[in-house]
Amino acid sequence: MNTRIALLAAACTLALAACGDKSPATPDTTAAATAPTEAVETAPADTAAPAEAPAAVDAAAPAPAAAASGSDKPAAVVADCATEIEGTDAMQFNVGSIVVPASCTEFKITLKHTGTMPVAAMGHNVVITKAADMQAVAAEGMGAGAAAAYVKADDPRVIAHTSLIGGGETTSVSFAVSKIKDGGPYEFFCSFPGHSALMKGTIAVE
Repeated sequence: MNTRIALLAAACTLALAACGDKSPATPDTTAAATAPTEAVETAPADTAAPAEAPAAVDAAAPAPAAAASGSDKPAAVVADCATEIEGTDAMQFNVGSIVVPASCTEFKITLKHTGTMPVAAMGHNVVITKAADMQAVAAEGMGAGAAAAYVKADDPRVIAHTSLIGGGETTSVSFAVSKIKDGGPYEFFCSFPGHSALMKGTIAVE
């Protein structure tokens, strides 16, 4: 009898142990353990999408650079081998380039000062040189003074220049087109001290 009871108790113990191994807690633990893994795996996919946005910005970046590469001012209007440009009290020319027709033998530039300030305070002129000579000619012209229109006397680098004028005044200069056909590029600028940094443009024969 005791033997039967012992065997029965042993069988119950084994049955309970087997049921314990099949406890529903195991699947829940596995599901809980895998859930964060799935979340971690999908997270990079969500964060990867915004990373493509800078690429779109970079692709558009060359547009402003292209705009900054040239003047935003219009070309001068040319008729009958002549043009008129304006200088202002805001230290600006109204044009950024002058295109001289190749059919012209002489060309005339008329400068109109549309401001009101006197020549001593905001004088303007037009000086034409090679682009490579512009800074040196402007710097040396400062030493020549206002009486010389801030242009060094007999400077061989100067192709042509007008007189220095104040608000409401007009001046002009004519020169042989052959002087700017070769050896360029050439520029026109104002040699009044400090003006050439802003008041300048290109001049070419086409």
